Amino acid sequence: MVTLAEVAQHAGVSASTVSYVLSGKRSISTTTRQRVEESIRQLGYHPNAGARALASSRSNIVALMIPLRTDMYVPVMMEIAIAVATTARTHGYDVLLLTGEEGPDAVRRVTGSGLAEAMIVMDVELDDERLPLLRATGQPSVLIGLPADTSGLTCVDLDFRATGALCVEHLASLGHRDIAVIGEAPAVYERHTGFAERTLEGLRARARELGLRLLHRPCEGGYDAMALTLSRIFDERPGTTGFVVQNEAAVEPLLALLRQQGRAVPEDVSVVAVCPEQVAAQASVRLTSVAVPAQEMGRHAVEQLVAKLGGRASDEVVLLPPELTVRASTGPAPGWTGP
Repeated sequence: MVTLAEVAQHAGVSASTVSYVLSGKRSISTTTRQRVEESIRQLGYHPNAGARALASSRSNIVALMIPLRTDMYVPVMMEIAIAVATTARTHGYDVLLLTGEEGPDAVRRVTGSGLAEAMIVMDVELDDERLPLLRATGQPSVLIGLPADTSGLTCVDLDFRATGALCVEHLASLGHRDIAVIGEAPAVYERHTGFAERTLEGLRARARELGLRLLHRPCEGGYDAMALTLSRIFDERPGTTGFVVQNEAAVEPLLALLRQQGRAVPEDVSVVAVCPEQVAAQASVRLTSVAVPAQEMGRHAVEQLVAKLGGRASDEVVLLPPELTVRASTGPAPGWTGP
């Protein structure tokens, strides 16, 4: 491993000059700085992270709390995580990934040890038990998600309430009056996870305003669970012609079961999904959908965090507006002739 002393010898300067070039604590002439930087490049020198952190009181590490639960769609979570990591690198930060379901203990561990100088928190619940600690520590942090109380917090999220409303509006515009919502796994609602609860709020509120009947049924996903859920929906509401799906694992089982029952999409029933663009575009019936902008959410979160670290931002809530893309899975309700 190349040492700082070897860099100094190669550049023909003192070790302290190399240190000042690296830390930026003193003004160094352009010629000397360029010579030192060229020696660093040629020799492949990498400063010791621990020593650098001690000297500067900065680790240049951002912690990302992303509990990987079995009831969540992991590909979306990882897409956000990749966007966080790549954006962080462009700003000179590395990412420490925390995937366990540790809750407040993980916050205490990171803030107490100095492992990271800032934190991004995902899988946010409406009354998330991590939030009091985040507010108390004063360490810069950003949530990807929206709790019930956003005071003293910086949050980035898709506007899931508006997303739910947009799905209902689209189906209503096609004459659908009975709509069933196939939601996430029951545990997601039991935890009062923000994105799921807010989508449901938007769906219900807009359905009431438009005079529609709305039925919500959580679903574990997978063929067997979807079969039970669909049977229950048609038993309770046999006139259902519109479906909103917020559960990526349920998409293909739903489409397969509708085909088996002789219900054509979109001639007999219409389906709108809240899901990644790739899931919607590659489904067996190309789905009308509101995309989950995972990369944009991750990028915005890092940019907000970097601004906070630089003292250039205050606490705020950034809600990304939903966009609905119409594809082959939605059409007029049976017998509907328009307004």
